[in-house]
Amino acid sequence: MEYLSGYERYLEREKKVSPNTLSSYLRDVRQYLHWLEATVGLSPVQAVRSDVEAYIHSLTLSGKSAATVTRCHASLKSFYAWLLNIGMVSENPARGLAQTKVERKLPQILTSKEVELFLEQPDPSDPKGSRDKAMLELLYATGIRVSELIGLNMDNLNLSASLIRCTGRGKERIIPLYQTAVKSLRFYVEHMRPQLVEVPQEPALFVNMNGERMSRQGFWKIIKHYQEKAGIQTDITPHTLRHSFAAHLLENGADLHSIQEMLGHADISSTQIYAQLVGQKLKHIYIKAHPRA
Repeated sequence: MEYLSGYERYLEREKKVSPNTLSSYLRDVRQYLHWLEATVGLSPVQAVRSDVEAYIHSLTLSGKSAATVTRCHASLKSFYAWLLNIGMVSENPARGLAQTKVERKLPQILTSKEVELFLEQPDPSDPKGSRDKAMLELLYATGIRVSELIGLNMDNLNLSASLIRCTGRGKERIIPLYQTAVKSLRFYVEHMRPQLVEVPQEPALFVNMNGERMSRQGFWKIIKHYQEKAGIQTDITPHTLRHSFAAHLLENGADLHSIQEMLGHADISSTQIYAQLVGQKLKHIYIKAHPRA
């Protein structure tokens, strides 16, 4: 397991992966190393392509989903790319293996009416409700990731210009805000946030009831609370609002490249899934509404 710490530093410092990706890759590699030692009795630098292939095959036999197997394969390719880079192996044994076919599921989104209902739930008349309202409005206004949302500092806001400056996965992007989000943020920042923070110098934009930076788990609970309060049956996660943001923009005429830039997608193929989603919805509407369909 001595390889894991070096690989972790590589992912954090050079690849600048997100915390979720870091956790997934390290977990995948750790499980592979355990299997390799217990089953084959080899270290990763001794393993050859047939060993990696046998491990990937064992995941399928154990009932792992195609998506999980594909992710594990990607994790091992990345791990061996690092070992190759530092001269520990002469080739990447995880390259060139047959890809597991993954049925890409379309993301679940809320309707515009559901979004409106959901955003109406927080009561902005108290500090907690005002904070929650500002967070939810900001998330739907920008489509940023939850890690980016809770990582925002006060100096990331430019309310006079209706913009936020967001840094995610090593890249900075500027994203516009609609006026309702600006209004909610301004009220929270000027009137309610001072009642929540412990010290005036606190940099975090969104803090919990202890005056510390909001956590992912804390925000997850907020989402679930307002979903239940609104009586919305669709399972809402922080990513649901990100998906809804993208799909609704596309539905109303925004182009894919602009949406890609706002979402911070490195590859346009990640954004194109929203075109499939909107196309599927339009087809459903056409079949339902056209008199000759």
